[in-house]
Amino acid sequence: MVFTKMHGAGNDYVYVDCTKEELDNPSEVAIKVSDRHTGIGSDGLILIKSSDKADFFMEMYNADGSQGKMCGNGIRCVGKYVYDNGLTDKTTVNIDTLAGIKILELNIGTDGKVATAKVNMGCPVLEAADIPMDISALKDYKAVYKDILSNAKDTGLSKVAVKALSEVTNAVVAEKIEVNGGIYEITGVSMGNPHGIVYLDKDIDIKKFAIEQIGPHFESHMAFPERVNTEFIQVVDRKNLNMRVWERGSGETLACGTGACASLVATVLNGMCDIDATLHLLGGDLNISWDTESGNVYMEGPATTVFTGTIEI
Repeated sequence: MVFTKMHGAGNDYVYVDCTKEELDNPSEVAIKVSDRHTGIGSDGLILIKSSDKADFFMEMYNADGSQGKMCGNGIRCVGKYVYDNGLTDKTTVNIDTLAGIKILELNIGTDGKVATAKVNMGCPVLEAADIPMDISALKDYKAVYKDILSNAKDTGLSKVAVKALSEVTNAVVAEKIEVNGGIYEITGVSMGNPHGIVYLDKDIDIKKFAIEQIGPHFESHMAFPERVNTEFIQVVDRKNLNMRVWERGSGETLACGTGACASLVATVLNGMCDIDATLHLLGGDLNISWDTESGNVYMEGPATTVFTGTIEI
């Protein structure tokens, strides 16, 4: 199998061009290539396919072989791959995913190759059942979001957040959840994948936070019927957020694009940041904005090719 390893802010995947030939058993291949000792080493596998609805179709698998619907860092690299390898000459590319069609604006560097990409990630999903989240599994669901709405004028909550909260029956914003004997406040958002956002105190060294101990307990919590990606956020100021992420099926990754978008939305809903901010992840920075008029979330960040090779599968 011919492959290309790429990463977006350290979130690395193995990419395979399947526009001409199908790959058998992609789940098994994902497990094999993702192993960092006996395989190539990655957070998963992404297949680039033809599409009758868009320019291309992105099919992704996590490191444990489970299929995901969307990957924000991965889709930027898909844009770079198809442009750099001559599969398209467009700098605006439509990529179909299991979470819908996403629009990429490719930024070309001085070497004639894609350096960064901006992605229209669509509108966030806040309805608990659609994330999905089971509110009955939370620690006494209180519909806190209704209080947030009623106090929106006093708190200066952004109108895009007010509109988003007004359109749901049950949102999970700053609700209490018991995880492994501890009580946390969590906000639920889907950006094609389910995300639970939790906040850390400013005096904690986020790089030393024991994410590997608590992350698996969030991932498999009964409040998340399809498991969950958990973002641990530290608010630096209204324009800067520190983030670490535990991804379902992959463990900790250096970055998560959908997670960064979900975290920006969650932090706006909680009144702790502006509608555009920089997310500082272990693998680099992502610029996220929540458009007031359309309600769409935009993500901009790097896309990098590491190497190309072949592997027997």
